Amino acid sequence: MNGEQFSDAWLVVLGHGTEQNANSAAPVYQHAAELRRRRIFAGVREAFWKQEPKIKKVLSEISAPRVFIAPLFISEGYFSGEVIPRELGFASGLSTLNTPASAALRRGKPAASRRSEAKTDQPSTWIYCRPVGTHDSMTHVLLGRAREIVEQFPFPRPPKPQDITLFIAGHGTEENENSRQAIERQAGLIRAMSLYAGVHAIFLEESPRIADCYKLAQTKNLVVVPFFISDGLHTQEDIPVMLGEAQPVVRQRLAGGQPPWRNPTGKNGRLVWYAPAVGSEPHVADVILERVREAARMED
Repeated sequence: MNGEQFSDAWLVVLGHGTEQNANSAAPVYQHAAELRRRRIFAGVREAFWKQEPKIKKVLSEISAPRVFIAPLFISEGYFSGEVIPRELGFASGLSTLNTPASAALRRGKPAASRRSEAKTDQPSTWIYCRPVGTHDSMTHVLLGRAREIVEQFPFPRPPKPQDITLFIAGHGTEENENSRQAIERQAGLIRAMSLYAGVHAIFLEESPRIADCYKLAQTKNLVVVPFFISDGLHTQEDIPVMLGEAQPVVRQRLAGGQPPWRNPTGKNGRLVWYAPAVGSEPHVADVILERVREAARMED
């Protein structure tokens, strides 16, 4: 599929966002800028659920035959799979919404009663794509993060994969059982490759917890890759503290512009490497584009 087939369409890269950490929005702007540079779409916008510019306002400002909404989320969980589609007016289980291009979104009218106050009354089809984190190629991204962190910080040389236990750290939530599935699926896929001595999924808010990595590890060397979109509060403070670093130390490092974790750090008789979040990996822009292509094929 060439880019000309999207010349009538806008892309909205949608992130969760937060007012607590400015870094949270960075991957959304990074990948939106890259896709804008490629000139595949009529336009590309950034939007968020929890910070400005918010998704409803952004959509109200776009008048186009098709608008692809690409959630930059890890899993089809509580927000990306339930809350956001519902609030945008999508029927349960459906990814397409036919609606007038609507500034009336700002007034919170239900989807059936929206009428355009934009420059044109041209009908618009909103297409809600699957999240990037469930795409098969994220396995490649995770493996790249794990490999790069030990190569960047050898001690005194990078340990071989067979001497490493790999941990994929996810959020998890009891609000939606799908939240952990993307993390567990990736752990299973990598485990089946037999590259590492062991591969485990660990979570912030579900069992096994982040701190359980030490009792789960089969080796002295541990590599922890956060399966998160951004290097925000969870990856920069919560996970390092759960791995055993003192919170004041983590905060002092962050305040000084340093990484929150020194690679590798010795904890509980192990050597622990801690990688950046996966969301800033340049390949994620290609994953967003592939999610759009998949959604477009389903509409044909």
